[in-house]
Amino acid sequence: MTIDILTLFPDMCEQVMSTSVIGRARLEQLVDIKCWHFREYTKDKHRRVDDAPFGGGMGMVIGCQPVADCFAAVCEQRQSRPHFIYMSPKGAALTQKRAVELSQMDGICVLCGHYEGVDQRVIDRLIDEEISIGDYVLTGGELPALVLADSIVRLLPGVLSSDECFTEESHFSGLLEYPHYTRPASWDGEDVPEVLLSGHHANIEQWRRLQSLLITAKNRPDMLEKAALADDERLWLEAELSK
Repeated sequence: MTIDILTLFPDMCEQVMSTSVIGRARLEQLVDIKCWHFREYTKDKHRRVDDAPFGGGMGMVIGCQPVADCFAAVCEQRQSRPHFIYMSPKGAALTQKRAVELSQMDGICVLCGHYEGVDQRVIDRLIDEEISIGDYVLTGGELPALVLADSIVRLLPGVLSSDECFTEESHFSGLLEYPHYTRPASWDGEDVPEVLLSGHHANIEQWRRLQSLLITAKNRPDMLEKAALADDERLWLEAELSK
């Protein structure tokens, strides 16, 4: 898979994309990530990529030309047109389901906005999808782009040691993840749940399932509305929540 990031801060993006799991995936050529500095594609003699907004208002707006030309260079180098995403608070919320779908594409390109955003004409003409990572505003699209790339790359074959590394995580199954414990079994008067020490795998799986349901019900009841619950699970959950 290829991921291209169009940004005014390529060094920032490159540093994050070169560490930990993502960095190892790049070294092992499981994913090809390139950070493009779209200021290098401006035709302005002062290397400006932004200008004041028509109609007045605070801030500056990134113009069409440098973004369009940089994206054209991406398409030329990749010899194909990647799915072009703009990170925007106006976009659809990023979900695990969408991350999975994007991870199955051959290539994506991510545009990082800045200042007051990007000229709407380049969005209308080139952008395939707008994505948001939450209902808040950041100073630029770099952090959202890195979040998006991380959520996608870790799903690629070979990046994590096994599929269970992500299939049992929060959101993958539509529920939040169960609690985790490690040694020592007793710490400062707090003991690990006995079932986890039993070695009885069926009981452990059942405990984890019920804990996921309980945590989701308490923290994200909106998610629980979409989950498929057995009758006995629903009764257990109602009893727990009434305590």
